[in-house]
Amino acid sequence: MQKIIAFLEANSALVLANPAVFATFAALCGGGGFVVGRYFLTERVTNLESRIARRDEEIAELEGKQKVPWRELPMVPIVGTAAIAPPEPRRLRPLVLTDDNAASLDGRAAVNERS
Repeated sequence: MQKIIAFLEANSALVLANPAVFATFAALCGGGGFVVGRYFLTERVTNLESRIARRDEEIAELEGKQKVPWRELPMVPIVGTAAIAPPEPRRLRPLVLTDDNAASLDGRAAVNERS
């Protein structure tokens, strides 16, 4: 920074004598530097934008896979409760048809048909 200040102090008479030429030269150098920088950095900017777009797509895909319904907590407190097992199912005996049973089943069928 000190060298720039020394250069401007040494050449201040030239800058003050021709301010329009100095401003034009500064604008051309600044604009040229900007254009060259844009040209060389365009590829890097495009690459970064494509990576961001790809990451957004991956995030959306993973969020779609993660849609698992949340289980609600029970309204009854679990601490301090006892688990009660359901009653055992009754075992049915096989029905053996005899002449007496068949006659009684026919009578029940007739009653069910009337009602």
